[in-house]
This record gives sequence, structure tokens and C-alpha cells, in this order.
Amino acid sequence: MPQHTSTRQSSGTAGGAEAVLDERDEERTPAAEAAGSTEATEVGSEEAAPAAGVADSIAEEAPAETVEKPAAESLEEPAEEPTAETPEKAPEESAAGTADEAPEEPAEKAAEQAAEQAAEAATPRPTRRTWSAWSARTRRWREAHPTAAQALSVSVNVLAAVLVVAALVMPNSVVRLGPEKFLRIPGEAVIGAALMLALPRRPRIVLAAVSGVALGAMTVLNLLDMGFNQYLGRSFNLVLDWSLLGDAESYLEDSLGRTATLAAAGGVIAVVLLLFVLLALSTVRLSNLLARHTGTATRGTLIAGVVWITCSSLGLQISGVPLASDRTATAVKIQARRVADTLRDEAEFQKVAKVDAFGNTPAAQLVPDLRGKDMIFTFIESYGRSAIEDPIMAPGVDSTLDARTKALAKAGYHAKSGWLTSATYGGSSWLGHSTTLSGLWINNQQRYRTVMASDHLSLTKAFKKTGAWDTVGVMPGVQKAWPEQSFYGLDKVYNAFELGYKGPKFSWSTMPDQYALEQFQQRVHGRKHDKPMMSELILTSSHQPWAPIPKMVGWDQLGDGSIFKGIQAAGNKPADVIADTTKSRQEYGKSIQYSVTALTEWLERYGTDDTVLVFLGDHQPIARVSGNHASRDVPISIVAKDPKVLDKITDWGWTDGLRPAHEAPVWKMSAFRDKFLTAYGSTPHPKKG
Repeated sequence: MPQHTSTRQSSGTAGGAEAVLDERDEERTPAAEAAGSTEATEVGSEEAAPAAGVADSIAEEAPAETVEKPAAESLEEPAEEPTAETPEKAPEESAAGTADEAPEEPAEKAAEQAAEQAAEAATPRPTRRTWSAWSARTRRWREAHPTAAQALSVSVNVLAAVLVVAALVMPNSVVRLGPEKFLRIPGEAVIGAALMLALPRRPRIVLAAVSGVALGAMTVLNLLDMGFNQYLGRSFNLVLDWSLLGDAESYLEDSLGRTATLAAAGGVIAVVLLLFVLLALSTVRLSNLLARHTGTATRGTLIAGVVWITCSSLGLQISGVPLASDRTATAVKIQARRVADTLRDEAEFQKVAKVDAFGNTPAAQLVPDLRGKDMIFTFIESYGRSAIEDPIMAPGVDSTLDARTKALAKAGYHAKSGWLTSATYGGSSWLGHSTTLSGLWINNQQRYRTVMASDHLSLTKAFKKTGAWDTVGVMPGVQKAWPEQSFYGLDKVYNAFELGYKGPKFSWSTMPDQYALEQFQQRVHGRKHDKPMMSELILTSSHQPWAPIPKMVGWDQLGDGSIFKGIQAAGNKPADVIADTTKSRQEYGKSIQYSVTALTEWLERYGTDDTVLVFLGDHQPIARVSGNHASRDVPISIVAKDPKVLDKITDWGWTDGLRPAHEAPVWKMSAFRDKFLTAYGSTPHPKKG
């Protein structure tokens, strides 16, 4: 109960005002309860004006004669302000309590300062007036429409309860969403209600507000889990994945434009803030409701607890979903365990990265069977198993693979193909690249940073270490500094700005694959070199959102890429494809056909007897395209004219041609480096850290 002080209040009214306020204590809004003492706000100038306004609105509901005087009138002084005509009284009336023998002039100044402060404190503030007017209007409306007011109050209570329960039982995966998931009894709500009933008013309100904010945070994490499961096939990592939100924003900007991206980002921020506010207000309102109806609330809480225990013990379910829910408590435990595992994994992986079966292999003993060959390692964006086996995408992709196998065979090239299980899914292509070339399982950003900072031998760096190859990278997707160049052992890297492209972007992809391959030919492969070349290419035209998609043009017509302006303008809009799952699958399949055609036509047109091409996918497309239960497998092919190159991998059991059979061997992507080095004559000399 706030402390009320006034020396001007007539007898018989002070107690009445306090009684009125006491009776209204439990009916105060959450904002009023959080505001604290009205009178303390008026006396102390440091208190917030809105809180004082809430208290004033409460005081307005009391009879006029019971409203206490402002703090300025609490001082022991007459109703009139001291004036220059009565200086001798100022010391007695000042808040400083100046002694009688104090000098008259300082006392007069102190009295004037006290009077000014009192007048300032008594002056109504705009916020107070606005809040008081609003409260008065609200009170008059309630009095004029009691039935409607009661219905509105009940409706708000129900909505608050629905919001809190929905947040408590909400799953963290889109595929698990369903009405039965929200018809459960959250055990956390039962425990929370019991705590609220046991606590005094102020601790209860604080706990309710904090619980609402915490529930809002868990809801945001659940939504992030939904997005990550849908796009990357895994849950959000509270320690590692915040940096990926920036990548997501860049992707949206490239796909939808800056204006749409800023609008989307602003909308997301607004929704998140609104979610926090609504859940906090809901929990506070429900706690007040429990406190106003203690008896009924206590009985209801006991009944709910018994029902929850019974359902949990008997395993009662509705549509296969347990009625008794502890979803939020479980989610908190999972997040805590995930954080602990992530921190522990960092230390363990640092030790793993220092161990390398070929770390101490002499240069002369690395890939001796490939000396003299022009090696090309190419990653095709999002080229996954679903492209070859999904009933919507497979017909077009398989037809293209078969046709290109025949065309290459006619040019003297042959291929063998198999499957690798990628370390990533739906995105984070760099994890697939690094896993393939390092021989380590790199499935998160922390591991990626660790291995990039290490001296672990990458497959591409092994060629550089021999001294028998010059090394180069063509990376049309790289648009900023790329320190990874050192880990991959590349003497030179051509990024998006160094390939002379003057045409339009195709959503995220900075240039069509055909153009990038032609530039590779002109700048690298087609030039005379003292040594054979080892090249790493990353093709991007099959990157989501798969709209618009480039089309093949005559190789002699590529020029500076301006020819693609008309093709880009006539293509699909990203927003049209993103919103349509079937169309996304169809366009994804077309993008894979384009990338495979561009790469194999390049080989057919420019390849030599010594060209060896290794190409593979980095990961499967997002779940909306590949399916919610798709594997993480990606196809990989090795193509060469020299039959000795393919003879070295005969015992791998791979399928002839560019299309791996369904039953072809499946390896972890991290196994490829060591198998490849071994197949082509490398001798292991382990490095143990």
C-alpha cells in the first residue's frame, strides 16, 4: 500500500481515501501496479511521469474530497506562497528546515527555491492529463455499457490465455504443426499458476512479467528452429547461427531487392517486439486474474495438476500427440544441452583438426598418378540427390544427364558417378566445400573457422604442395575479401568483380555459369602455362530462388554478358517462385539442367586429353523442394579422356556415366579426400598434432 501524507486533509477523509485505494488495489491495471506509489512520484522529481499518471487516474475514481493534496501542499506553510512582504516566515516554511538564527537573505533564497520546486511539482504534466482523461473516458464508457465492458474483459482474458498456452505448446518444426499440437495441457502453466497464487502482489507481478518475456524468447527460438529446419534441415544453434541472419538478409536483398528486404526486416523486428510485449502483458493479466479469484483459481490449478499427472502417467493421447505437455521445459533443456555441446565440440574439434593422415606426406608422394593432368574441381550449387530421383525434377534432370553422357562419350570422355552425404543441407555451401576438400566433417560455422585457421592439408592444397601444378580459383559468388584462399592453396582467385561481367544478376547469382566458364577458359584454362593447372570452380546459377534462370547462348556470343539482359528480364520473378512449392521444384530442376549442360558443354568444347573434371553438388536444396524427409546425399562424378584415370577408381563401385544409380555406394563427404588421394598414388604420412 503506497504511503500517503498530507497536513491539509480534513479529519475523516484521509482514512476514507486510503480505504478507497485499498479496495481498488487488486483492480489496478498491470501498468498501474508496476508504477508503484503515486505520492512518491510526486515528491521525488526523478520518478517517471507515466507512473504518476496511472496513480492519478486511480485517485480520480475516489470521491473528490478524498484526493490528497500535491506534495507542494504537504509542506508546513499557508495556502499562499511566501512573498517578498513576508520574508520573516520563509525559513520556517522551507523544505530545508533552516534554523531561526540563520541569516535572513540566505533563508529568503532557500524559501524561494522551495516554493519554486513546490509549484513545479504541483503543475500537472501533459502525460498525466492525457492519461487521466483517457481513464475518465474509459470509466464513463464502462459505467454506460457494463455488459459490453464485461464481455470485453472476458474476451481479453481468454485471448491472453490462448496466447500463453499456444506459446507453451508450440512445436519447433513446420511439419509438426497441427491443431492437435495446441490441444494439450502445458505443465508449465500449472506450475506457473501455483507460484502466482503463492506470491504477494509485487513479486507476483515481477515474476509474471519476467515469465512472459522469457516465454517470448523461447517462442522466437521456436520460430527460428522452424525456419532453420525448413531451409537448412537442422535446428537453430544459439551460439553459432546469429551470423547467418546477416547472410539471409543479403540473400533476400539479392533476390527481392533492398526495399522489400528492409520492409521484411522491419516487419520481423516489429512482430518480435510485439510478441514480447503481448506475452508479458498476458502473463501479468492472468496473474492478476488468479489473485482476484484466489479460491476458484486454487481449485482449478489443483484439478489441472491432477489431470496433467493422470494424462502423463497413462500416456493419454489425441491423434497420436500426448495430452500432457512439457514442450517449453523440454525446449529449454535442449537449448541448454546444445549450447554445452557446442562449447565442448570447439575444444574437441581443435584436436581432431590437428590429426591428418597425409599431413606429413612428402610432396613427391602426393597424387603422383595425376601428374601432367589439368585438374578441375567444380561444385554445382544445390545439386542434390532429389534432382535425380524426385518425381517432379528427375525426368528433366535425368534426361539431361543421359544426353550429356552420350555427348561427352562422342567427344572421347567417360565418367563414373557415386553419392556423397553432405555435411550441410539447404544452404551454407561453404561447409560442403570445406568438408569435401579437407577430409573433416565440418557441419557448423565454428568448425569451419577452426579448420580455416589450421594447417590441415586440403585436397586442392595438396596439388600446390607438390610444386607440379599452378593453382587458381574462379568464384563468381565471392563478393568480398576471401581469406580462405590460403587454406585451399590457391595462387590466384577470380571473384565476382574480376571476370568482366557487364550483364544483369540472376537473383543471388552474380552471373550465369556459362559466362563464368567462358571466362575460366579465357583467363586460365585456354592460356599456355609452364605447369598444368589445378582449378577450383564454384558455379552459382542453381542457387535459390531459381528465378530467373539463364538460358544457354552461343559460346561465341557471350561477350561481356550483356546478351543476358533480355533473358533476365523475360524470366520468372523470384517472388512468384518462392511462394509456390511446385513451381520451385520445377524451376530448381531446370536450373540444375542448365548448370550441368553449361559445364559439360564447356568440357566438350574446350577440354583436352589431359583434362580431368571432378564435379559434385555441395548440398541438397531446401526442404520445401527436396522434401521434409530427403537424404543429405549429393551426386559426384569424375570425367576424363584418359582411361587410366577412371581405372584407378574401378574398385569404388561407382556407376558409369553422369547419373549415379540409386544403389551406388554412398560415402560421407569427409571421406572423399583420403579416398581420392589414396586412389591416385598418395602415400599416407600421418600428422598427429
